[in-house]
Amino acid sequence: MHGIARADSLLTIRPYRIMNYPDQARRVIRLEIEELESLHSRVGDDFSQAIGLLLNCVVNRGKLIVCGVGKSGNIGRKLTATLNSTGATSVCLNVGDALHGDLGVIDSGDLAILLSYSGETGELVDLLPHLKRLGLPIVAITGDVSSTLAKQADCVLDVQVTQEACPLNLAPTSSTTAMLVLCDALAMVLLEARGFKTEDFAKLHPGGSLGRALLTLVSDVMRQGDQLALVSLETTVQEALHAMTRARSGAAVVVNADGTLAGVFTHGDFVRAFQKDYAISDLPVTQFMTAKPISIQADKLAVEVLATLKKVRVDDLLVLDAVGRPVGMVDTQDLTRLRLV
Repeated sequence: MHGIARADSLLTIRPYRIMNYPDQARRVIRLEIEELESLHSRVGDDFSQAIGLLLNCVVNRGKLIVCGVGKSGNIGRKLTATLNSTGATSVCLNVGDALHGDLGVIDSGDLAILLSYSGETGELVDLLPHLKRLGLPIVAITGDVSSTLAKQADCVLDVQVTQEACPLNLAPTSSTTAMLVLCDALAMVLLEARGFKTEDFAKLHPGGSLGRALLTLVSDVMRQGDQLALVSLETTVQEALHAMTRARSGAAVVVNADGTLAGVFTHGDFVRAFQKDYAISDLPVTQFMTAKPISIQADKLAVEVLATLKKVRVDDLLVLDAVGRPVGMVDTQDLTRLRLV
């Protein structure tokens, strides 16, 4: 194919290069991994200092003001979204608008996170004296620790890379990946430092299946009452099967005299025992039950049921009250019906 130039276009159509595209993709990925490994090795005291500044701001109900331009601005918007979704109030401030009135969003006690790989982005450098005037601590995320931005910052996080994954070494690739990953690390370590819990996350994510799983309690989805087959230690296998049939349940829950959990006898337990000995009907169900089965507290979030079921291969999960008495059972089919999975 020959290149075709058009007088009415600034672009020239050139022949396609024949190459091994998967190999080229792996080259890009490998280069970015190598740069991330370098970043990994450099994380140290500066990162601890940054977390301390962010933590102090959030604990004292300040806002995290995030600014960046171009690709760094895109990463800044992602950081802002992650921080807000984990309960750290953040604002992504447009640098141009900031110089024309939007500085009014800043309050005493806020902190600025400024992102610029070069550290010399004109709009960001112009903003620095105004942030200083307002007394904001500044955390700089940059690839040049000797840049104007770095010199004016209270804390500098170095995201320098030796090579972009771009074959021309021009398009921001490795550098933006390093900046994005470090921002994720900031948000996640801040989350841990604040003691942010699943329950806190649930309050901020009410929409969709994730929101339903996070906001729904185990007690809201468990089978209980007549749907729970409770039997005593003296119950025979035949009686346990009758109880399971009445409750339309695949398991009978065996309880001690004080009502606490002793074990569970499932249809699978019956089949395995019956295959070995047909004459088990009048034997105590305790001989074939599973003692200390996996269980969950009734006041836990439904999302914890999902996490448990991913770890263990069971169809039913017993639900206990605060003193260890069985009060319900969660069937995996119920989670599907309620659109929690």
